[in-house]
Amino acid sequence: MKTSELANILEATCIQDQYDDGEISGAYTSDLLSDAMANASENGVLITIQAHKNTVAVASLKDLAAIIICNNRPISDDMITAAREEGIAIFLTSENQFTVSGKLYRILNP
Repeated sequence: MKTSELANILEATCIQDQYDDGEISGAYTSDLLSDAMANASENGVLITIQAHKNTVAVASLKDLAAIIICNNRPISDDMITAAREEGIAIFLTSENQFTVSGKLYRILNP
C-alpha cells in the first residue's frame, strides 16, 4: 500500500500532501511519543491524537511516511509546516485509533 492510498482506505483527509509516495511497511499506534520513538518502524505510519510539531519530530527521527491524526483533533499550523519541511504526510480522520489500527492491520497483514 502506498501513502497516497491512506486517504481512501481510512476515509481521511490529507492535510499535508507534499511527500514521497512510498510503500507503507507497517503502522504503530501510540499517544506517548517516547513509546513511538522506541517502537515505530521505518516507512510506517503513526496513528495518534498527538497533533503538534513534536509528533513530526518523532516521525522524522523514525523515518515514518505519515502521521494519522484521529478523532478530528485540531492540527496546528506549525505541525503542518514541520511535516511539509520533513516530507511527512499528515492525514486527519474522524475515526478513533482502534478503528484506524484495525483497518490498516487487515490491509498490511492479509
